Amino acid sequence: MTADTGTPAVTKTPVDRRSVTFVFAGLMVAMLAASLNQTVLNPALPTIVGELQGVDQMLWVITAYILASTIMMPVYGKLGDLFGRKPILLAAISVFLAGSLVSALAGSITWLIVGRAVQGAGGGGLLILSQASIADVIPARERGKYMGIMSSVFAISSVSGPLLGGWFTEGPGWRWVFWINLPLGALALLAAIFFLRMPAERGPRRRIDVAGMAVLSVATTLLVLVASLGGSRYAWTSPVVLALIAGTLAAASLFVFIESRVAEPVLPLHLFRDRNFNLCTLAGLLVSVPLFGVASYMPTYLQMVAGRSATVAGLLMLPMMGSMLTTSTLVGRYVSRTGRYRTLPIIGALLVSAALVLLSLLTVGTPVWLVCCFLAVLGIGLGSSMQLLVLVVQNSFPIEEVGTATAGNNYFRQIGATLGAAVVGSVFTSRLASLLGERLPPGETAGDVNSLTPETVHHLSGALRIPILESYNDALTPIYLVISPLAVIAAVGLYFVIEKPLATTIERKASSQAEV
Repeated sequence: MTADTGTPAVTKTPVDRRSVTFVFAGLMVAMLAASLNQTVLNPALPTIVGELQGVDQMLWVITAYILASTIMMPVYGKLGDLFGRKPILLAAISVFLAGSLVSALAGSITWLIVGRAVQGAGGGGLLILSQASIADVIPARERGKYMGIMSSVFAISSVSGPLLGGWFTEGPGWRWVFWINLPLGALALLAAIFFLRMPAERGPRRRIDVAGMAVLSVATTLLVLVASLGGSRYAWTSPVVLALIAGTLAAASLFVFIESRVAEPVLPLHLFRDRNFNLCTLAGLLVSVPLFGVASYMPTYLQMVAGRSATVAGLLMLPMMGSMLTTSTLVGRYVSRTGRYRTLPIIGALLVSAALVLLSLLTVGTPVWLVCCFLAVLGIGLGSSMQLLVLVVQNSFPIEEVGTATAGNNYFRQIGATLGAAVVGSVFTSRLASLLGERLPPGETAGDVNSLTPETVHHLSGALRIPILESYNDALTPIYLVISPLAVIAAVGLYFVIEKPLATTIERKASSQAEV
């Protein structure tokens, strides 16, 4: 007779190779839908905001998507752990499609920003639930090569996205940047319905942390407002910015108070007792700031300063994405074969910092091939680090908490992305306005700055065009030098990561489960 120790029984789930193939295909489609939407807009953005009379709100078109996806990530992660990932994934895809429809029909910059926010509310779920679902069916030791392949989705979308965005802008029109999401999202829905077979919990009814989700949303929004408005529209010492900072701190404190007392916290505080979670989360946040600062504004830079078309600007991002794809795939296979992963993210973070320093040296006369080389260095650094950080976090927690842990890590990574897009965009636009005011010849005007597009700029006379090009360059490139130390700090933190053995099986607490 076996004594009852009170410890929950644990079952080891075997890996079904055939089902993994179908699951993986469905998740790849879902991730492609979300990741493509983050890149397809970039080449079209100068034309879109020019036509909608909203250059001064360009950063909000980007930030709205990232902010909404950031807020929703912990929510999707927790709900997926509680109720199963498949129904939550289907809901996320539906929200994403609704946002795409609103954006495609937008008649003003305000409606475009609203549509982007709705898109982000769904897109955050696609990314989180796809990453967490892989952990449901593939052990950590083998997950490295799969996550390396999954990261190729970001590389593929980062290459094809700008190409599609440029082609749509120069061809049928920029609204097709959003219309294309509808068939792709429908395909993701069908793939999720027919291919995904995820274990769903059938235990007692659990309470949702509504208060925690609401307060987290408020804290995140206030933080982004601080980053977006401080130093540009308002001085850092202005009452508005100080009030926003105070509100952010108050909301964050209230969130910690709530999470320490609810039964099912959306972001459990015990996650922060794990060293690897803290270090990898901090590194992901710090590296995401420069990543999105480059990815969001380099296509615009290449159009405005280098004089390339939207399509060519998209092609010129190929070295960054191609090197990221190749590196992440090779790194994933190496980790799956050897089980070693601690050194690679450190090297990757240092390469990211080096690439930022190189990008800060760009001038109006820098050859385009040299810009591509600098972007390739950045891609190698990102491919060596970003996906491995998720793997390390997932390996630190039981499968029942993988969704929440993955969402927590990605939440702070998206905070970095939001801050990167917001801060770089805010500083860039304010510096641009200031430099244009200083450098345009007396008595000359470039018209309404908010309506400038690459085409109108390059049809201006030399007396107007050259100061504008130089202003664009000098408004953006110094920012990359300022944020380059963030990646160095990430590398120092990753040095203290504990290299825990990667699990070779999937272990679950025995419970009543059904497959959906």
